[in-house]
Amino acid sequence: MSQRGPYAKGIAKRREIIDVTLDIVARRGWRQTSNAEIASRVGLSQAGLVHYYGTREELAIAVLQSKDQYDRQTFFDPNPTFEGFIDVITHNTSVPGLVQLYVECASEATIDGHAAREFFEGRVARIRALFAKVIENGQASGDVGPDVDIPVTSSILMAAADGLQLQWLLDRSVDMAAQLRLMWDGICTHSWPDASTSVPGAAGG
Repeated sequence: MSQRGPYAKGIAKRREIIDVTLDIVARRGWRQTSNAEIASRVGLSQAGLVHYYGTREELAIAVLQSKDQYDRQTFFDPNPTFEGFIDVITHNTSVPGLVQLYVECASEATIDGHAAREFFEGRVARIRALFAKVIENGQASGDVGPDVDIPVTSSILMAAADGLQLQWLLDRSVDMAAQLRLMWDGICTHSWPDASTSVPGAAGG
């Protein structure tokens, strides 16, 4: 049964607020996005905006959750691959404000009691699991060999992506996709018992 009445309208308005905030932040960044502008764009007063998202932190977390959902549905489902991961990184270069928001919130979430801590703790677990599936799918396709520590490699891939995004925010000449591909090639090469003979396509393989 479809939801009707005030409850459905409330869900729709929350979705509208997130969509508008995503659009503004992607282009200008979080700190240059005011509650007043968001409220105006969705036909609310600032008090009305607070009714749906009580704090700036709550709204920021909702924006990051929405971006994660979009990335997963667009680039990873149903079977996550390394190419899907690269597509996310490439897409991120078109939404610098959202990357900046992610980096800022991720840093602040390390503080005990911060509003974003629970979200980021859960996100770390989800992204590690996603990378584990990427590696497992790489093994199934023959790109990745058996000699790989999947949990450790998943953590390293996540750390590399986060670190490169920080560098890219400071220096737009950083080619995140190229550096991550180089890292992935090394992982694939060293995941075979004898890289000279076991890597698909290698001489004698």
